[in-house]
Amino acid sequence: MDVPFAVVPIFVNAGAAVLPAILGALASTLTLLLRPRELLRACRRRPLAASAALSAVIVAAAACSLLCSRSQVTGASESEGPARPDWAKVAMEILRRREAGAQADMSDSFSQVSFRNTITVFRRDYSRSGYDGGPVPLGLKLLWEDRPEDTMFLSSPAIAAGKDGPRIYTAGCQFDVTGKYGSVVCLEASKGKRIWETSTADSAGQQSLKPFFSSPAITADGKCLVIGQGLHDDADCDLLCLEAATGKIRWRRPTPLHVESSPAIFGDMAVAGAGAIEGPDRKPQGDPGFVLAVRISDGAELWRFRVADPESSPAIGQDGTVYIGSGFNGSAVVALRSESDERLRAAGLDRLLWRTPARYAMTGAVTLASDRLLAGGGNADYAYSSPDPAGVVLALDRRTGHVRWEREMDDAVLAPIAVSRQPGPSGKTLAFCPVRSGEVVALDIDDGRIVWRQRISGKAAVLAGCAVAYPVVYAVSSDGYLAVLRARDGKLLEKHFLNQEGKPGQLGLSISSPLVAAGRLFVGSETGGLKCFVGSRRAGAAD
Repeated sequence: MDVPFAVVPIFVNAGAAVLPAILGALASTLTLLLRPRELLRACRRRPLAASAALSAVIVAAAACSLLCSRSQVTGASESEGPARPDWAKVAMEILRRREAGAQADMSDSFSQVSFRNTITVFRRDYSRSGYDGGPVPLGLKLLWEDRPEDTMFLSSPAIAAGKDGPRIYTAGCQFDVTGKYGSVVCLEASKGKRIWETSTADSAGQQSLKPFFSSPAITADGKCLVIGQGLHDDADCDLLCLEAATGKIRWRRPTPLHVESSPAIFGDMAVAGAGAIEGPDRKPQGDPGFVLAVRISDGAELWRFRVADPESSPAIGQDGTVYIGSGFNGSAVVALRSESDERLRAAGLDRLLWRTPARYAMTGAVTLASDRLLAGGGNADYAYSSPDPAGVVLALDRRTGHVRWEREMDDAVLAPIAVSRQPGPSGKTLAFCPVRSGEVVALDIDDGRIVWRQRISGKAAVLAGCAVAYPVVYAVSSDGYLAVLRARDGKLLEKHFLNQEGKPGQLGLSISSPLVAAGRLFVGSETGGLKCFVGSRRAGAAD
């Protein structure tokens, strides 16, 4: 970041013509002295410039002293005029305006962005990076928040173009003495104004929606939103399709289970997992689970395939292959063909393409990176913590399911793994893994080597996926802290509390994954609602 010097020109009579330059230097350097963090940063990054600035203040002070002394000796006096300015205040005001201008520039750039006409799935795309392009914000400041009473935002936000500008879509959970309920919400991304909210499943408003853990997916034409319904102990939940413009429910595809899985979209097909409802012994009570494919245009079921507890959020390759994790009582990653049952029978093919067993339940979302996929798992879930924690990240060949490498973790990896390539011709592709132990761990995707690891908030779990926008990474701890990390080494750059002050959140359910788009960051929380941050400056290569 450039050292913030403020130069203030003042025009006086000819006898004091040198005074403007002297006072300008004094104001600039005094600004640094009044902002010790900036002074320290200037000394570290630009030692010569900082030394020169400090030397300048000594010379300027001496010059001022000399002028004042000469004035006293000669008995010269100025005619009475306006009071002399407080140069420290002038310099600080210039800096304040500069910072406000930078923030306004970051904010204005948002309205100029043209969002891509493509599908939007959990974490934006199957790299799960949560970054939609544009400036990378630092020095985060709250721009707006949507905080309905007693509502948790477990779902991760999605952004898409709307007729009146970019829109944010997300889903919430409300709990009261009568039960638990859900709602899907659409807001103006620029100001946070609500466009619509859908909380009932019928036009009469008699049937409330169930709470949401699943995150919304938006079709390429921006007309439809698809999302799963229900939490881990809920039964008889639906896969839902809503009109993105109005929030009206277009269709409901019922299941006997819950759909915590965030849908994947491929053309006119949406795919999600219906997860098992387990008892205290971790065994399924009833249906063990299945993967469901539905036609988006009319809600017709295309196919279903039995997979044990597919809580994972699936990914779909360009050839239509569906990849999804199998959770408790399954412990595997599977690849499925997505053609209709009739076409598979005619070709003599099975729906199962391959199945790779794992040591633990594979409940994390599947991430695609070139010719391989990444999936996380472990012996815990979002609510249950194992007394003997263990986790794993698997890198598999997408064509065969062959294990390229396996990296053991200190605890379960439940949230999506974000993959992003470092800038530059020699930049490596890194995988940023949120771990239930409270760390973010960066792995080299070539061999699974640990590049760095960083703890976010003590032992508070990291259950949300990271947003990766080089040169920084944004991560959220379950106790409600948003951390900004330097991507190359994991250094903590800044930290912000997401939950409501005085109501910090007792459940540890700040698990919404942040989304970065055009200089803004959007994230949900347990008690602080849905928040939008804008940066006071843009991240640069030095960060």
